[in-house]
Amino acid sequence: MCQHHSPQNNKDLSHDEEHKIWSRRSFLQALGIAGTGTMMLGTNSISASSVSPLTMALSQAETDNILVLVRLVGGNDGLNTIIPFYDYDNYVNARPTIHIPQDSLICLTQDFAIPNYMEPLQAMFGEGKMRAIHGVGYDDPNLSHFTSSDIWATAEDEDRIRNGWLGRYYEHLYPDYFINPPENPAAVQIGNFANLVFEGYDKNYAFVLSGTNQLQDVAENGTMHDMLNLPDCTYGDQLEYMRGSINTTYTYAEKIHAAYGRASNAVAYQDTGIARQLATVARLIKGNLGTKVYMVSLGGFDTHSGQPERHSKLMSELSDAMARFYEDLDAGDMSKYVLGMTFSEFGRRVFENGSEGTDHGAAAPILMFGPGLNGNEFIGEHPSLSATDRGNLVSSIDFRDVYATVMAKWLCIDETVVSEALLDKPYEALELGFDCNGSSTPNPTEQSIGAYMRHRPYYPAENTPYIYFELPVTAHVDIQLYNMIGQRVASIANEMMFSGSHKINIKEKINTRLHTGQYIYSISIQDKKFSKSVVIR
Repeated sequence: MCQHHSPQNNKDLSHDEEHKIWSRRSFLQALGIAGTGTMMLGTNSISASSVSPLTMALSQAETDNILVLVRLVGGNDGLNTIIPFYDYDNYVNARPTIHIPQDSLICLTQDFAIPNYMEPLQAMFGEGKMRAIHGVGYDDPNLSHFTSSDIWATAEDEDRIRNGWLGRYYEHLYPDYFINPPENPAAVQIGNFANLVFEGYDKNYAFVLSGTNQLQDVAENGTMHDMLNLPDCTYGDQLEYMRGSINTTYTYAEKIHAAYGRASNAVAYQDTGIARQLATVARLIKGNLGTKVYMVSLGGFDTHSGQPERHSKLMSELSDAMARFYEDLDAGDMSKYVLGMTFSEFGRRVFENGSEGTDHGAAAPILMFGPGLNGNEFIGEHPSLSATDRGNLVSSIDFRDVYATVMAKWLCIDETVVSEALLDKPYEALELGFDCNGSSTPNPTEQSIGAYMRHRPYYPAENTPYIYFELPVTAHVDIQLYNMIGQRVASIANEMMFSGSHKINIKEKINTRLHTGQYIYSISIQDKKFSKSVVIR
């Protein structure tokens, strides 16, 4: 019987070739060729999503709640993270050399245990500050690091979408986000692991600062780039875009530096990468930066060989850092507002390989932390160790169900907007212990039409850009075209329109020569604005 330590409840690429591709992408982001604005704070690399409309939308969300995403890079072995004690014999048979011995387990319930090197999480579970979601994944899983990472980031089953589930959130708002950026960055990423989570439809260009002293110098004395004296051509438009991005990053450098300086850590963290990252996040939260989403990363989970030593080291570092992070937040009375959530691109296979490791697998648990969970519980059904899919655990919960629940019930985002951010894929909300007080979607005839508006650019023929939108009510519609830094270049429509579907040929409507490149259209209806990028060829 399991003894409680707490009183409470094959789509693989060639592996070497895969890592070449994956490393190249991380290298490009680190150089500032892709990704978001980047700077160094202490010993951490900080990326501020300075130009994604996500930053505007999240900063305006009607909640003080904060989400901290913890990315476990490489594919975390969930079966050695949450051990199914009720099926311990099958677990040991599948892993004769890498299983966690029974005398090295801490049982959180009669059925599930964690390794003793994750002991710092025992108290969090006992105090109702930890939940685990079993068997999270997706159907027909891809076992490539690169592709599966993109699938988790984009919420799309195919590797064809180049924007993330959070980056799509309210993408259609604020066409002038370079000229009028939000007061505070809403999404901050720490670390150089490339990821599409915060990518919107429009590219973000990285701006790199190489140290704390340089950050302070730029924040206090940084020279803003000239946005007026630019050539009147496509190159000039591109230069405006890049300079606007850099200027916005300067603004956020000052904000981040000030928040970091306003607070201090109330506990001593270990000298590990994940601990330093979470210590920085704690200071920014306690320093009232105003950011709603953070992402930190811990790499090294691709445990094909020598797994016992490597995995125990990583999970020990994560567990200790997470426990100290919430203790630190408690000292500032901020922990109740902060939800922590781990995720990884996939799990590992049930059976160990011949190198004391495990190969790429499928489903794995997601761990969630924080007093906002209001209890300790295991969510969903643990995948069977015997009824596997070619040695892989079969997922019982789609990862988009987790995303949707966090967006709708923690960040308090309207469910229609959540659906759009998840590409209109069906989802089931999970019971994770938190809720937004039962808020409902408004009726367009009674309140705002914002939740009912549908729009997108489309190209029925080459060089013929259209705007398609569905108007839920008859209303006055104002459609303007902006360049990528928010300067208005043409009026597309300004008139009363009946409810229903509308298609507008942009070039035909404005009858004005435009440079080739990306633009943003803005649709204003009542007190709402909707916008997306469109390509003019």
